[in-house]
Amino acid sequence: MLGILKRKGEKVKKDRSGIKVGIPKFLNIWGTHQFWVGFFNHLGIKVVFSSDTSEEQYRQYGKGRITMDSCFPVKALAGHIGELLAKNVDILFVPMIYSLPSFLRGHVLDTVSCTRVMMAPENIKAGFTREKDEFSSRGVRFISPFVTFGEPELLPKQLYEALKEFLDLSYQEVTQAVKHGLRSLEDFDAYIRGKSLEIVKWCVKENKPAILVLARPYHMDTGIGHEIDVEFQTYGYPVLWYNYLPLDDWLLNWLFGQEVKAGIIKSPFDISDVWTSSYSSNTNEIIWAAKFACRFPWITGVIRLSSYECGMDQPTFTPVQRIVESRGTLYFKFGELDETKPAGSIKIRVETIVYYLEKYSADIINKKLSMLPPLPKELS
Repeated sequence: MLGILKRKGEKVKKDRSGIKVGIPKFLNIWGTHQFWVGFFNHLGIKVVFSSDTSEEQYRQYGKGRITMDSCFPVKALAGHIGELLAKNVDILFVPMIYSLPSFLRGHVLDTVSCTRVMMAPENIKAGFTREKDEFSSRGVRFISPFVTFGEPELLPKQLYEALKEFLDLSYQEVTQAVKHGLRSLEDFDAYIRGKSLEIVKWCVKENKPAILVLARPYHMDTGIGHEIDVEFQTYGYPVLWYNYLPLDDWLLNWLFGQEVKAGIIKSPFDISDVWTSSYSSNTNEIIWAAKFACRFPWITGVIRLSSYECGMDQPTFTPVQRIVESRGTLYFKFGELDETKPAGSIKIRVETIVYYLEKYSADIINKKLSMLPPLPKELS
């Protein structure tokens, strides 16, 4: 199988259908996965993802591979890499994502990633090479390019330089694959935002409350977020995620138009009124989504998830809570999440939160409606 990878002095086949690229389902892959699927599929290369994070995965594949202290979502990468090594992949592709794609790009100072998250591939890689190079011994190429979704025009060069040593690729091919990947990501985002809009419209039509989750994208991983969002769905509450809220002009103008006209903010995407240090992509979006939640009447409860010792989240707890509660929306936090799922305590907390939602949602909806212009025709 490795004969189809580029080696010095060998004739390389153009058919890449036999190449298998393994990508760990970790950290910022949760916000960029469709780009990588579209990118590699356009090159004719099969992509294999690792499974969701679990204690079993870490014990079987990642134990003893940690070389530095960090938050659990970073440490969990060891289990994902070990699992993919067991799947006989040809290339283990673990990108160092410096900046992220964001709907707030152009409205904030930057869209960079957490530095520990960005450097996680190199840190965890060390655990697989300090005694013996587990990658070369298995004939696996470990590729970890530095990529900047915040500057997408640089992606072709970054990915070409990373892959050209191992694959028979032209720069033009990579450029086209990047375009295809970005289009795949945009199409996926548009589809999911459309589904979120369907939920929003249903809530308005039925006059039913919804819950918004503020977290990092990787909290969608069942082993990182512990399926806390699912617990609320079992009680009949629709759950929206901050990174896939609908962005339709008519909706944002209804929620933010008065403040734009008053000169308080420059556009519906402006967060400078509440957050001036707008460099971190996920943090920026969490702050913006808090503003959305405090205004949208049928989001009556916000659930904040945060992993143990997350330094990026710590400065945002108080500002986000103040924003959410400024118009009466209920705010609840599940903090210090780690690899252990405390099922009993989660269940008790969910039951308590559901009690407050049932008791206060109707009043919250009416209060927030009174602070907005009449319903737009799209929601009437």
